[in-house]
Amino acid sequence: MGRDYAEHSGSARGRLRHDLVARRVLAELPDRPSRVLDVGCGDGEMSLRLAAAGHRVTAADPSAGMLAAAGHRLRARPELAPRVGFLEAGLHELPFGAEQFDAVCCHGVLMYLDEPAAAIARLAGLVAPGGVLSVLTKNRAAIGAREALRGEYEVARELIERGAATSVGNLGLAIRGDTAEELDRLAAAQGLVPLPWQGVRVFHDHRDDWAPGPEEYALALETEWAASARDPYRQLGRLVHTLARRPGSARPS
Repeated sequence: MGRDYAEHSGSARGRLRHDLVARRVLAELPDRPSRVLDVGCGDGEMSLRLAAAGHRVTAADPSAGMLAAAGHRLRARPELAPRVGFLEAGLHELPFGAEQFDAVCCHGVLMYLDEPAAAIARLAGLVAPGGVLSVLTKNRAAIGAREALRGEYEVARELIERGAATSVGNLGLAIRGDTAEELDRLAAAQGLVPLPWQGVRVFHDHRDDWAPGPEEYALALETEWAASARDPYRQLGRLVHTLARRPGSARPS
């Protein structure tokens, strides 16, 4: 699974996800160095991006193999090492108690859980006053779109007519989807104020063979960015990116 994840993450389609999500997360963080918790950090892609922007990141993942891959990537960027720490722990094993962070990221995790409520409650409790919670997961509202665009019409029709909550993801696993509205409701129930959400990979989700040159990729990225915050386009994104802020002033860094 680690190799498959790395291959997908390094593809043009995977880069779109990381570029769109990182741009939004960084826009919600202050210019000063902030304390960030990256839950389910995988091979460290988002953690290293945030550290490169000057933030101090605790990168947590339950997989020792994923953390090893993240450590390997960090060794290639030694200037970031003072700003990144690793923790082998899953979402419900985090050892922080009352400790809080200026940002808590949980990207690509909720779709592997049976339901999101307990996860959102745990994550929200780690967000400091003025801080932000960033959640990226599969968009339940768009299940069936990828299959239809690939010409898998019988599968797509069955998913659409059934109102399916799960479908097969990039790694060949059946994964569950959530809606932005439900995630916002769960965050609000924990005292956070939902921010405008994004749809991620509206137009470029269904092609495994997409290999654009730099100019085409830049144009695609800006088109996806424009669509990601606008209805009806964002509703068709393969992934949904919700953010919510805890009221109050951020603590001095």
